[in-house]
Amino acid sequence: MTVNMSARTATDVLGRQTGPDRRYTRARRPRPERGASPHEGERVRPLTRWQVEDRLQELGDFYAQTSGGDPWAWNQARGAFLRRLAADARRPGFSLLIAETTALTGCAYGFPACGGGPWWEGFDGYLSGSLLRRAASGRLFVVSGIVVPSRVRRENQDRAWNLARRLQRRLLTDHGAALGVTLVNRCDDETVQALRSWGWRCAGDDTSRLPLTGPFRVLVLAREI
Repeated sequence: MTVNMSARTATDVLGRQTGPDRRYTRARRPRPERGASPHEGERVRPLTRWQVEDRLQELGDFYAQTSGGDPWAWNQARGAFLRRLAADARRPGFSLLIAETTALTGCAYGFPACGGGPWWEGFDGYLSGSLLRRAASGRLFVVSGIVVPSRVRRENQDRAWNLARRLQRRLLTDHGAALGVTLVNRCDDETVQALRSWGWRCAGDDTSRLPLTGPFRVLVLAREI
């Protein structure tokens, strides 16, 4: 999945702040809002494949803007993100959601897991028996990326209106999936922590069939009712 420093099969949960203003931002940041959503005006909607193609540059720019780093790092991250997105967009059932007000504020994308065939290169050997059965029944959805500003990762992660939660819930609901699944680099603790704060958990069943070592960890998300 995508969480801004991720590799091909890791999650991109974007938006670390860097640069000279970071300390000032932390010092002056208001206390997190615990009542109604301060971002309820953000509209979440799907894009068609053609609309995704038309807005690729905008999506790439948004990824770069939320990933932090210097301009060279932005360009590197932007290019890698667009290559991953283009590859996933060719998969059957691919879906991309955007959140926007007067400008783009977030996106999430993925595709349904199929019962057979190489539906996601790199997943072979990582799925437990229960997850394979979910895939066979069409009830498993691969969440490839969640791209959101850093405030979404830092604040109100447990609130239903948190933008990352809204995006991931809508992906599963739109496809009738009972579970979401993603792979995260085993060394990427920051991404795992962000996902867990949004309700994801590390898969733990059928561990005898899963590799004890390897580059990735499997995380799953139950659809919120």
